Parts: sequence; structure tokens; C-alpha cells
Amino acid sequence: METHGIYTQQNVIAIIPARLSSERLPGKLLLEVGGKPVILHTLESVGKARTVNRVIAAVDHEDLFRAAESAGFEAVMTSADHPSGSDRIAEVASSIEGDAVIVNVQGDEPLISPSVIDLAVEALLNDKGSDISTTCEAIESAREVVSPDVVKVVSDSEGRALYFSRAPIPYPRDEVRKHGSLETALLNDPELCSAFCKHTGLYVFRKDALLKFTALEPSPAEVSERLEQLRALENGLKIRVVEVEDRSIGIDTAEDLERFRKLVEGGEEVRVTA
Repeated sequence: METHGIYTQQNVIAIIPARLSSERLPGKLLLEVGGKPVILHTLESVGKARTVNRVIAAVDHEDLFRAAESAGFEAVMTSADHPSGSDRIAEVASSIEGDAVIVNVQGDEPLISPSVIDLAVEALLNDKGSDISTTCEAIESAREVVSPDVVKVVSDSEGRALYFSRAPIPYPRDEVRKHGSLETALLNDPELCSAFCKHTGLYVFRKDALLKFTALEPSPAEVSERLEQLRALENGLKIRVVEVEDRSIGIDTAEDLERFRKLVEGGEEVRVTA
């Protein structure tokens, strides 16, 4: 299924990496919600983005391939051996002729807002000095600040990423000294949370930057933090960070799936807007 974005002069292609296996929720992309598998909800949401000209599912299994194609979406069978979604989309992007802007949305993000995709695409198109764009959200709780599962990002004055970390950055040294610990500082001054930004998993690449990035060896900081975007920074690629308000919830656990099912089947408004 091809879409026709507002940037007809740009080749903006959303490639959705879709892997069948999943440790926490086996086969989650094919689990049905509202009469169709999760992967189709994601593809449909991405297809609503105004800036996207084309949507491709990059899959590693025949069942995912058939699910996408039977619903009218374009699908490409990729190697089952890719270590990351970025490597999977790079395999597809390498066969695309000419310049392109590649949008990477994970297949388990059915609640991704099309408007968030548009903001990230437009940010990259309007910033000729950046190679990649990505998104972040405001952090609202002390639990998220201290959680290593929540990735934090610090940006420079032009909105480009300086560093990503699982640790609380920027570290509020004076407040911690005053209160004795970060946890106590956050408890006594909840407004401190506003100093932190949560990185989310949407990426938009210039095609040549994607191919360069995936050809690089894992970098020291990437290995230490287990964050592949640090490989890009350590090798001089510029990442534009866009703060967004619409939040997306990935389907990682049975609880996530049930929440999504209640939204779709329970008559509640699914938080995806064009």
C-alpha cells in the first residue's frame, strides 16, 4: 500500500522492521486485536503520516510477510540474522535507488502518532546539518528519572543530541548535595523531573547516513550503555532531537497488549491522530 505524502519532491519511505520472535511476548506482532494483527495496526498508523510517501514492512518470517501483503501493504523478506531493527531496514534501504529519507518505526508501536512522525521528518528535512532525527518526551515522574529502562537525552542549543544515557542526565549535582541523594532530591523537589527528557524509539535517517551507521562497528559507549544511537554520535553523525507531546506505548508485555486491546475493542479512543 503506497501513500502519497505532502513532500512529493522528497522520497520519504517508512520501513517497519518486524521480527517474529520476542522474548517477553512470543509472536506479538501476529497477535490479533480488533480482528487484525498488531503489525497491521502499526502499518496503518504509519500510513496516516502526511509526510510519508511509501510504507514497507521489513519482515523475517513468511507469516509476517503474508499478513502485510494480504492487507495491501508492501513487504520485503529480510535476513533473520540482523542484530537490530536498524540493520533490517538498512537491508531494504540499500536497494532503494537515489536519495531517500528513511523513517524507522518499530513494528510493535501500533499507537504511534502520525503527527509525531511528521514532526520528526520535517525536523530532518529542515536541518541540512543533521543526519538523523529522533524524538523525546518530557519526563514526569521520579521513577522514570532513576529507571535504567528509560533512556535520557541531553541536547545542545540547536536541538542536536549531545549524549544518550540510561543514567539520569544532566545530573543535578547541587540538588543532590543539598538533599543527600538523587531520589531524595526528586522527592523533595518534583519540579526537578522537568530537567530530564525521555528518548523514544522513532528515528528518521538520510539514507546515506543509515547505510554508513549500520556499516560501523559497535562503539565503546554503545556497548557500555547498550544504546546503538551512541555509535552514531561517537562517529560524528548529527542527531536532531524533537520534543513531542503525543506518547506512544510499545507492545512489549501481555499487560501492554491488554491495554491496547481495551483501547481498540472497548470503544475507547485510540491515541493516534493524523
